[in-house]
Amino acid sequence: MSKTKILVVDDEEYIQHILNFSFCAEGYEVTTASDGDEAIRKARQERPDVIVLDIMMPKMDGYQTCKKLKSDPQTKSIPVILLTAKGRDVDRKLGKEAGADDYVVKPFSPGRLIERVEGILNK
Repeated sequence: MSKTKILVVDDEEYIQHILNFSFCAEGYEVTTASDGDEAIRKARQERPDVIVLDIMMPKMDGYQTCKKLKSDPQTKSIPVILLTAKGRDVDRKLGKEAGADDYVVKPFSPGRLIERVEGILNK
């Protein structure tokens, strides 16, 4: 049986490291990306089971990245969790409009994020 794959997309190496460590400790296979373009490319190549996506990134923000992922036949069925410091209602609404399946605000607990991923995977 293959491991569940998670694509972590964040321009902050510290966040990538924390999530990589946390998810790997729970038995997940993790791939990382630092911007939206790289995320879309890796999503098409790697076919992750879930994408954890930051909003505030260079080149293409998380909302734009999520919209592109959800409009692409190859990646539209991959659940996306937005992970961001933007916690206002308007930001959550934009996330929903972009097609995100869940929305987690920083600062966050890695354990709670893992629970959210597991919740999406068990739907």
